[in-house]
Amino acid sequence: MQNRPRLFLRTLAVALAGATLLASCSGGEQPGQAGAAGGPPPAPTVGVIVAVAESVPVVNELPGRTAPFMVAELRPQVTGIVQKRLFTEGSEVKAGQTLYQIDASTYRAAHDSAKASYARAEANLYSARLKATRYADLVKIDAVSKQANDDAVAALKQAEADVASARAAVDAARINLDFTSVTSPISGRIGRSTVTPGALVTANQETALATVQQLDPIYVDLTQSSTELLSLRRAVEGGKLKSTGAKGVPVKLVLEDGTQYAAEGKLAFSEVTVDPGTGSVTLRAVFPNPKGELLPGMYVRAKLEQGAADNAILVPHAALSRDPRGNPLVMVVGAENKVEARMVKTDRSLGDKWVVTDGLAAGDRIIVDGLQRVRPGAAVQPQEAGAAAPAAAPAAK
Repeated sequence: MQNRPRLFLRTLAVALAGATLLASCSGGEQPGQAGAAGGPPPAPTVGVIVAVAESVPVVNELPGRTAPFMVAELRPQVTGIVQKRLFTEGSEVKAGQTLYQIDASTYRAAHDSAKASYARAEANLYSARLKATRYADLVKIDAVSKQANDDAVAALKQAEADVASARAAVDAARINLDFTSVTSPISGRIGRSTVTPGALVTANQETALATVQQLDPIYVDLTQSSTELLSLRRAVEGGKLKSTGAKGVPVKLVLEDGTQYAAEGKLAFSEVTVDPGTGSVTLRAVFPNPKGELLPGMYVRAKLEQGAADNAILVPHAALSRDPRGNPLVMVVGAENKVEARMVKTDRSLGDKWVVTDGLAAGDRIIVDGLQRVRPGAAVQPQEAGAAAPAAAPAAK
């Protein structure tokens, strides 16, 4: 009798557990809800762009270094003591501006002496000319001998030669005197001075007094491998690329910190020989540099257009994926709005897009949004990319 309440409670617990299990198995379906026998989920919505064939520029990025447009190393043309330095290191100087003054006292004296010798030679010439003229008249009446007349003519010519020599000596002395003022042959920025006032300098010495560099405009010397250049020329000859020519080719510059230089340059010339040590060809571009932002010797990267590819298609980076072998492919919407995996050939990257040269045709609908919800052969609902947010995939039951 004492075990009857316990048996009753145990039987009640088993009954409640069975009812709960039955309710969970039935899934709690209510009338009107879709079950396993309902229709398939709707096709996912994807954003597409329409492929457009266009002419795409072939832009190559080449390494290079900046170089001054003109360089002038200042060296003395005469020997003497530096009296003055007439510039501030690192400043801008003008062509013809005096930068150093060398002691000119000895050269001024030499110039004065040469002028005096020239005056004496001219006085002798005057006397010899009068004598030769007089003898020429006297010899006609036999007042003087022919020999005396010949001597007078020879003395005149000697005096004329002395005058010419004295004039040249004056010019040489004046040039040396002018050389005591060391001037800048070009306009530009001058660097540090290697001498100070009081230093002895010699004519045509090996060490330059200072260096002046013209930095506006400025050169950028680029290097391109001969292999790339040969491949580019063959593509042009084969009709795959259209050459833009060497004249007027725009060049854009990327600085060492990754920022783009504001001004655009132009390609000046291309070297006609290949460096045997590096196997590269030098290309030279000219850039304006009004603010002096570019300094000689800076490492830069230049982007220049060396041709144009016709019938190329630009595809956003996000739209291109790769198969297990690493081959590039894109998903396109084909017939009956079914997804197709299309193998493509990419030439290079241009900004945020890939340049596709094979595998796509104008008018193809390329999937750019909703790629994670599609697979080849699946039906989709295409819409213009960016027109609306793609519909969310149905949640799994």
